[in-house]
Amino acid sequence: MIITNVKMILEQEIVNGSLEVREGRIVALSDTQSRHSSAINGQGAYLLPGLVELHTDNLEKFFTPRPKVNWPGGSAMASHDALMISSGITTVLDAIALGYINDQGTRLANLERMLNTIVSSQQRGLNRAEHMLHLRCELPNADTASTFETLVEQGPVAMVSLMDHTPGQRQFIDSEKYRTYYMGKYGLNEAEMAKFEAEQTAASEKWSDANRQQIAQSARQRGIALASHDDATVEHALESSALGCAVAEFPTTVAAAKASHEAGLKVMMGAPNIVRGGSHSGNVAAAELARHGVLDILSSDYYPASLLDAAYQLANMPDNHYDLCQAIKMVSLSPAQTLGLTDRGSISEGKRADLVLAAACDERLQVQQVWRQGERVF
Repeated sequence: MIITNVKMILEQEIVNGSLEVREGRIVALSDTQSRHSSAINGQGAYLLPGLVELHTDNLEKFFTPRPKVNWPGGSAMASHDALMISSGITTVLDAIALGYINDQGTRLANLERMLNTIVSSQQRGLNRAEHMLHLRCELPNADTASTFETLVEQGPVAMVSLMDHTPGQRQFIDSEKYRTYYMGKYGLNEAEMAKFEAEQTAASEKWSDANRQQIAQSARQRGIALASHDDATVEHALESSALGCAVAEFPTTVAAAKASHEAGLKVMMGAPNIVRGGSHSGNVAAAELARHGVLDILSSDYYPASLLDAAYQLANMPDNHYDLCQAIKMVSLSPAQTLGLTDRGSISEGKRADLVLAAACDERLQVQQVWRQGERVF
């Protein structure tokens, strides 16, 4: 396969030219136009590496499209996969929450069903993107560590994150924000919220530290990438570094992001934060971290199309450290390297032909075609 007349976004430069693929790998790049009759004409659009998504809970929307509605797993997975690939995402870490703090929710009920569907569909070759697992471990729960040890053996777990959403911790250092968030989310009145808050605080005091140490040790022994979550202080960042975390997911302050970056963790922020112009929960804006030069990876989180949109917007923002090549690396090469996936993430000879053809349209990049290992999937 030859793709010609494209602006190839490489690691350090953008090259107008052509690319050749054989047996699913990139074998040659050229700064000239191909005259081969079967070459695919990109009409001057951008050609970029397939995006690598480290943290998305998008699958949950398809398993539970409405409250108390459980959708068949195969259909849910196919719809989720189609949305991923049409957003230019060729490698996906589907985030599965365990030890979730509200045992009345749908996440725990769907846990095993979602995991089995992801693993089965990938093994059977039903997915257009490549799907792996990201286990999100809510630490203040008696069953989190044991559940983790069971699930980590059942599928291709590529990342583990350590979460603590109790009042006074990470995302919710401001307890008033905690009360506002959960009263709205679960429809709790004042008395119910006070009881809920007390229960979660007690659970955190009893289980969080032990679970954090046990799960981190288990992930390190298995060679699985470890991520912190919502670190808010320098102390949090140093603790995460000491545990062996490779990624700082969604730090909530500039101080925590800077400390994480300086400690060698890859700072990851939500792409919706860029697109919307700030955090929906009132924490630090991703664009501000970009201006400080401490933003390394973007994740689509809850909105798949935001990943490419955010990278393109970031490259066009004034007063930051990222041109288009650097911004695209944040959604391709940097996350791939974090997972140790050396076969993808950039357009270069020998890498997998995971490719996205996208044209600039109304201040965003519109995905036109997608290939995974040289096979067109969109």
